[in-house]
Amino acid sequence: METMNNSKQHAALLCSPGMGHLVPILELAKQLVAHQNFTVTIFVVSSQTSHAESQLLNSTLTNPQLCHVVQLPPPDISGLVDPNDAVVTILAMMMREVRHEFRSALLGMEVCPTMLIVDLFGTESLPIAEELGISKFVYVPSNAWFLSLMVYCPVLDVEVKGDFVHQKEPIQIPGCRSILPQLDLDDTLSVRAHKEYLDFVEIISSGVSKGDAILVNIWEDLEPKTLAALRDEKLLGRYTKVPVYPIGPLIRPTESSGSRGKVFDWLDKQPNESVIYLSLGSGGTLSYEQITEMAWGLELSKQRFVWVIRKPTRTADGAFFTGGNGSGGDEDSPSKYLPKGFLDRTKDVGFVIPLWAPQVDILAHPSVGGFLSHCGWNSTLESITNGVPMIAWPLYAEQRMNSTMLTEEFGVAVRSKIPPWKKVVEREEIEEMVRKIMEEKEGFAMRERMRKLKTSGAKALEKGGSSYNALSQFAKHGELRCMKFANGGE
Repeated sequence: METMNNSKQHAALLCSPGMGHLVPILELAKQLVAHQNFTVTIFVVSSQTSHAESQLLNSTLTNPQLCHVVQLPPPDISGLVDPNDAVVTILAMMMREVRHEFRSALLGMEVCPTMLIVDLFGTESLPIAEELGISKFVYVPSNAWFLSLMVYCPVLDVEVKGDFVHQKEPIQIPGCRSILPQLDLDDTLSVRAHKEYLDFVEIISSGVSKGDAILVNIWEDLEPKTLAALRDEKLLGRYTKVPVYPIGPLIRPTESSGSRGKVFDWLDKQPNESVIYLSLGSGGTLSYEQITEMAWGLELSKQRFVWVIRKPTRTADGAFFTGGNGSGGDEDSPSKYLPKGFLDRTKDVGFVIPLWAPQVDILAHPSVGGFLSHCGWNSTLESITNGVPMIAWPLYAEQRMNSTMLTEEFGVAVRSKIPPWKKVVEREEIEEMVRKIMEEKEGFAMRERMRKLKTSGAKALEKGGSSYNALSQFAKHGELRCMKFANGGE
């Protein structure tokens, strides 16, 4: 394997399965190519079962001047996990078992990359970079508060007695907002004896600080206090021990050409900021009971809506590995599981889309004025960058923490009194939240605060902005590390 000329850096990016991981990895690659003159090779461990994921990958493969994509075959982990294991456990095992294939693919490259960037679930592949003598980085496609939890989790694992879910007092993280166990923590961290807890602590949190730096998908002005704590050696800096570069908000661009489908013809006819958009991401699903209450809440609110809907499941992440899939047959028809007559009664004010929709384009449409979201970080950034206030409906992963940030810290979202993962949220409360966002003073105030965040994020990405400069500093960091390795240094 040849060593690449130091004049042009070559980043190898390792991406775990799931749209929430693939989108920010692809957008980071584009930034490196467009603004830092990098060559980029993306290694994707695809689930090969998600239509939305396959579609996104195919569009990237047809545009090779942006970056080269290598699809690693998903490892057979059928004998290593149970069918009912949590998504965290399945992802962790997939990324652990793919290491040999990934290492072989790296060694098989004609020219050795100058750096390796992994996402949260790829940290166990960082030693491969050490073997190759190249720099290594961890990309956290989420916010700084979640990063602070990951960094501090090994300490909490030792200091907190018993399961987190039973803690009655807030969990303190040095220099950061405290965490309310019952409201902010996902089931992953609830019970120590569960496999997903062990996977989170041992793989994700302990590996984040093993790179030469950490990239995070926010911008400096969004979370200045938390970023300061992550850099302060008297606070969280003693655990990170490496630079933290906020390089966001990196989101999918809107599509500007071609026919975009019937939903946009419908949106074009609606008044500005009059439509609420409902979508629970590429993996989120609801129970039959909750779908029924959601439908009645929308109908009672008398607000215009676009609703991306999937057939009901018993688990909140029921579509994580199959996002956008469906036979298109009768069993996928919303009429099979929505309340009788709902589609007819709301045909003049609502637009129901089965399975999947072009979310960024919908949120960017001027008629959209609200977003009921699962609060995945991609969706959160897409809402912020379009100035759309939210109804927070967290389901799994760090979405509960994101929901707290949006409602309590940024003041750009509302949420139900009782979290949706604890019980079915009833139609009257859904109606109240929709009206609050769409037609009450509180909603207009949230929209104004969201617009300020939108402006702040846009400035950060401009040339000379904080995120633009942070990406340049990261590139310089990587270049200096390459020079050290070339000279025989650490």
